Amino acid sequence: QVQLVESGGGLVQAGGSLRLSCARPGRTFSTYANAWFRQAPGKEREFVAAINWSGARTSYADSVKFRFTISRDNAKNTVYLQMNSLKPEDTAVYYCAAGPEVTARSYEYNYWGQGTQVTVSS
Repeated sequence: QVQLVESGGGLVQAGGSLRLSCARPGRTFSTYANAWFRQAPGKEREFVAAINWSGARTSYADSVKFRFTISRDNAKNTVYLQMNSLKPEDTAVYYCAAGPEVTARSYEYNYWGQGTQVTVSS
């Protein structure tokens, strides 16, 4: 069982920045693609960004393109989501996922974390 642990969420004002981290403590996930999804209250889970195992390929939702950056450090078994120019509509629980390939389809990812809350105040 792949256990993913997210961290870095919190409360930030609009226009601010946060960096989320996703780790697999004690184990490597350098062979997996990873993604971030988010779910706001009353809404379905939506794709945010994804990265392949090497970091050479990334994909972003249009709503976050040019504001968010996904990256990974395989030596630290960690994937990051740098979020800049945050907006109140970015408020959601953010989830990390791992799977065989880069895709925006949540059902393609086999492993998930418990989520971290991001709240952006106006």
